[in-house]
Amino acid sequence: MTMSEQQRYFQGTGRRKTAVARVRLYPGTGEFVVNGRTSQEFFGGRALYQHIIRAPLAVAGLMDSFNVLVKVRGGGFSGKADAVRLGVARALVDSDPAIKPTMRQNGFLTRDARKTERKKPGLVKARRAKQYTKR
Repeated sequence: MTMSEQQRYFQGTGRRKTAVARVRLYPGTGEFVVNGRTSQEFFGGRALYQHIIRAPLAVAGLMDSFNVLVKVRGGGFSGKADAVRLGVARALVDSDPAIKPTMRQNGFLTRDARKTERKKPGLVKARRAKQYTKR
């Protein structure tokens, strides 16, 4: 059975803060499409975000083996980039379970659980209290 008979793509979901990325890997030439646009257009050409989202593919040595299709919602650009990275890493593990130790070792499979702390009553922000005046 070939891959096309059993499965057309590999998928992974990545989350970070309030961003959620649904990633699909198709066998291909290395195209990276985020929300219907190239990753360069979507992330505004910031080299840092390009490096972040392609890191799992680079470490696995599969840069030109897969076309990546991403749908990402919520959060800002940094959260979206980290969510995409986690989704790509999970999809790569779905494609080949043998690369899981490599992904784990580089920290690509660890979900960053930090979220924005809620504002509390009586405070200006989550922890910031009003300034105390002695006189």
